[in-house]
Amino acid sequence: MGYLASVSKALIGERLPLPKAIAREYPELTGVRLRRGGLPPRIGGWMLGQSTVEAITLRRTIFFGAHASLDAALLLHEFRHVEQFLERRSFPLRYIWESLRRGYHRNRYEIDARTYAAGRLVKSAHVPPAEEV
Repeated sequence: MGYLASVSKALIGERLPLPKAIAREYPELTGVRLRRGGLPPRIGGWMLGQSTVEAITLRRTIFFGAHASLDAALLLHEFRHVEQFLERRSFPLRYIWESLRRGYHRNRYEIDARTYAAGRLVKSAHVPPAEEV
């Protein structure tokens, strides 16, 4: 790996493919970029007093921490943050303000993302019929 590639990996991580099974089940996720590592998960972690976070979203790119798994719940949560970024240009400042005022877990954008992911997981669940007719 050359010098520029090493610097790039350190700053913005490496590209990740979206697992095919998840793409089939949640086609909305095919429009985002996925990366593992880089500075964003570390900076997010430092803001929370940790070494890294599982994931952090910057516009249409979701950055995963080194050991985070690509599961549907986390991907859908972060996808909602992609939508929040695209809804308002001021989203990053609003998100920071919410976190300062209410803390990470009571931040309305985090609550919204958790609610979205949970609802989307239920919506896509293949629940068998109660009884066959």
